[in-house]
Amino acid sequence: MRKTPMALALGLTATLALSACGSDDGGSGGGDGGGDESRLDGVSITVGSKDFTENILLGEIFAQALENEGADVTNQTNLGGTNVNREALLSGDIGVYPEYNGTGWTVHLGQEDPSQDPEELYTVTAERDLEENDIAWIGRSPFNDTYGFAANGDLAQEEGGFDLQGMADYLEANPDTTVCLETEFPDRPDGLVLFEEATGYEVPQSQINILDTGLIYTETANGACQFGEVFTTDGRITALNLELVEDPGVFILYNVSYTMQNEIYEANSEVYDEIVTAILEPLDNDKMAELNAQVDVDGDPADSVAEDYLEEIGLN
Repeated sequence: MRKTPMALALGLTATLALSACGSDDGGSGGGDGGGDESRLDGVSITVGSKDFTENILLGEIFAQALENEGADVTNQTNLGGTNVNREALLSGDIGVYPEYNGTGWTVHLGQEDPSQDPEELYTVTAERDLEENDIAWIGRSPFNDTYGFAANGDLAQEEGGFDLQGMADYLEANPDTTVCLETEFPDRPDGLVLFEEATGYEVPQSQINILDTGLIYTETANGACQFGEVFTTDGRITALNLELVEDPGVFILYNVSYTMQNEIYEANSEVYDEIVTAILEPLDNDKMAELNAQVDVDGDPADSVAEDYLEEIGLN
C-alpha cells in the first residue's frame, strides 16, 4: 500500500535539506488564544508528508494552519514514502507528518492482528509509540483510507453491486474476469491475502493484471479490468465509472493522525490538539474523497485546496 513503500527509504539523505524543527524557548507553552497574539509565535517546525495526494493535502493543511498561528514552518510535504518520513521524524529532521494508525501498529511498531475498532487501534498505537519512541499521535480522522476493490460501474449495475464474497463468487464463475492490482498488493500481509482468506477464493495468476496505481482506476472504469484495487477515499472513485465493493471489515483500518515528536508536542499541546481537532473532525470518507478529487480530477494545486479547506473550517 502506498502508506508503506519500502524502496523510498534510500532517498532520505538526498531529500532532506531541512532546518531545525524543534520548538524555540519563545513558544507559547500553554496555547493561550486570548487577544490578537499568535499562539505559536517563536515556534519553528518542519512539516513533512508522504508523496501521494491525500497525505500531501493533510500535510499542507497542517502546515498552513500552523503558519496562521504564527509558527515558522518549513514545508517538506511530498517528502517521500512511509520510511522516509518516519526516519526523518525519529531523527528530528522533521517535527510532524500525517500517519495512518494501521501503518503505525503493523509497520512502525511491528505488531500483528490490528484491532478493527478504530478508537482501540488508535489508543494502543499511540500509547506504544509514545512509550517506545517518544512520538505523539494527535487526533484521529473519521475517514478510513484503506485498501478496497472497485468494480466497473456498468458491471456493478448489472449485478446489483458487490460485496467481497460476491466479487469472489463472480471471479470463480467467470474465469475470464480480470482484477487489476498494484505490484506489491499480492504479496503484502495486509493485501490480497486478506481477501482470499475471508472469501475462500484464491485468485489465480490468470485473473491478475499488474498495473500502476493510476491506471488501475482508468482501466477498471473503462472495463479493461472488471475489478481494481483502490484506496477507499480516492476521489477518482466518485469521478469515474467505478463502484466500491462493500467490505464487511476485512481490510485493516487506516484512519489518520498527525505524528509529532513528543518534545515539540508537549511545548504547545493544547494548541496542537485544538488545531488537529478542527482539521480532522469534518474529514469523513466523503469529504476526504472530495478534497482528493479537487487535486486528482480537477487539477487544483494541493496548497490551494488546503487553503480553501482551512477557510471553510474557520482556521484561515
